[in-house]
Amino acid sequence: MPRRTPVLTRALTRTPALIAAAVLLPLALTACSSSDGDAAATGDKAAAKSDGFPYTVKNCGVTTTYQAPPKRVVTMNQHVTEIMLELGLAKSLVGTAYLDDKVLPKYAKDYASVPVIAKEYPSYEQVLAARPDFVYGGYASAFAAGDGRGREALKKSGIETRLNTENCAGTATPMDTLYEEVREVGRTFGVADRAEAWIERARTDNAATAGKLKELEPVSVFVYDSGDKTAFTAGGKGIGNELIKRAGGTNVFADLDKSFGDASWENVVARKPEAIVIYDYGSTTVEQKKKRLLTDPALKDVPAIRNQRFAVMPLSDAVLGVRVPAAVGKLAAQLHPETGEAAPTP
Repeated sequence: MPRRTPVLTRALTRTPALIAAAVLLPLALTACSSSDGDAAATGDKAAAKSDGFPYTVKNCGVTTTYQAPPKRVVTMNQHVTEIMLELGLAKSLVGTAYLDDKVLPKYAKDYASVPVIAKEYPSYEQVLAARPDFVYGGYASAFAAGDGRGREALKKSGIETRLNTENCAGTATPMDTLYEEVREVGRTFGVADRAEAWIERARTDNAATAGKLKELEPVSVFVYDSGDKTAFTAGGKGIGNELIKRAGGTNVFADLDKSFGDASWENVVARKPEAIVIYDYGSTTVEQKKKRLLTDPALKDVPAIRNQRFAVMPLSDAVLGVRVPAAVGKLAAQLHPETGEAAPTP
């Protein structure tokens, strides 16, 4: 709304003194307003410094210095959206996009308050329409330069960015990478205390699961994400591999030098997995994936197929986000029911 200019009363036109007063009053108010504004700005800067700003962070090769927390955020991909919601930052979100499955019930109310700007990835124009000052992407594809959403292009538009560190080149993604991801997001948004509290809870949960598995032999595991001619599976670089290890398993494709990749069915047979973890997401159901595996004659002698030993995980449990510590416990219960933990029905 445009600012309205006050109209002088007729009394101000009666004498030169009053006219002078009328001229000087706005100047005084302007000076006062300027002084108040400077004081407020100084106060904001002081508050920012007391909360850990300026804060400089290097993320996947991009170094950014924040003078204060971002105020208008767009998230792309579910696991980074849930990191923001876990840290109590729903009010900072002006847009979100691309769910793999439903958000956790604990986040449902906050998630419903955030505009969904695209079912999958938004266009560059859709991102700009939300007027963000920060975009947080879960996968490298969130910042696909060919689609106009490259980090450099967004920077030129005055928008800072962060990529979930599971997707940084050369990242091995142990659990410490997850802790650091949450820590850096917490510091970026001035909620370092919330991030550290979450990390402490996660460490406790992971330690509890490790204690239950201490005397048990690991189970060899093949992850079936998708695929027909080849198997799209979890490699050794992602949090999925770490999750399997901490849940009392060994990933038969841990030597695959990436988070996800294709493996031949011949190699699946040769590596004789004792259990198969099915990632649940998208339009292909778990039952359809099971059927594909169970009816393939080439797989009939694989121990996991012969014994029909399956575990199921939502995809959003198996990427670098705040679900991981609980997911370790849930997968452990499926791989090692002898621990006495109640496992979810596959």
